[in-house]
Amino acid sequence: MKYPNDSYYLIQFQYLGFRFHGWQKQPEVKTIQGTLEKTFRFIFKHDNFKTLASGRTDTMVSANEALCHLTTKTFYETDWLFHQLNKNLPQDIQILKIESVSADFDILQNTKQKEYHYLFSHGEKIHPFCAPLLTGKNHVLDIELMQQGAKLFEGKHNFKKYTVRPSENTKFVRTVLSSEILENTLYQANFFPKNSFIYRVKGPGFMRYQIRMMMGQLFLLGMHETTLEEIKNSLIFWDTDHKNKEIAPASGLILHKNTLK
Repeated sequence: MKYPNDSYYLIQFQYLGFRFHGWQKQPEVKTIQGTLEKTFRFIFKHDNFKTLASGRTDTMVSANEALCHLTTKTFYETDWLFHQLNKNLPQDIQILKIESVSADFDILQNTKQKEYHYLFSHGEKIHPFCAPLLTGKNHVLDIELMQQGAKLFEGKHNFKKYTVRPSENTKFVRTVLSSEILENTLYQANFFPKNSFIYRVKGPGFMRYQIRMMMGQLFLLGMHETTLEEIKNSLIFWDTDHKNKEIAPASGLILHKNTLK
């Protein structure tokens, strides 16, 4: 329920998800939403507010650019709110931008596209400091074959085999606008392996574990444990024999960008 005197804000922020149990607040565990709301309570001195994200991330998944819709019973200057949040939030969460929005703004309906990155390397044991951001595969992967496989996910397909614990209302037919594997020139650190890669995927929305299961299939393809034909068949709803055998680790996944309408 929205009220005439409420104030509404769109918050753009980023976080390292490695020590968090995903976005959604839960009892007994540390989450992004729970940490944000704890900070709001501290700086507001009340709990007359609510938060809604443009989408949820899972345990250990990071975000370079996430969006949160904040509704409060009290008006706050955006500059004050920006500085107070960055002053009091932990180091692994940073506010990038805050703007006032109208009462009819709907963060779910206004999110047009999401871009995710999955970072990985292969053929060597990686430095332990890479663990929060990058998955290292000891196998030597067939990157060229994986690049071909990534393209198979583009377009409108039935991704029923690429999610877990769907609800009765889950829509399995999804559109992937772009799916490609590129050399990583975006994320750099002196302890990163010399060569690493980004699986970059864009679409209007994804189901739980969908991208990690797509990445898992590409890892199997790179190890020659599945084929291009099997991936094609996995996107056909009547192919009941196909089973996804690998879910890529969560810590390599990054929500890179949200695009609003």
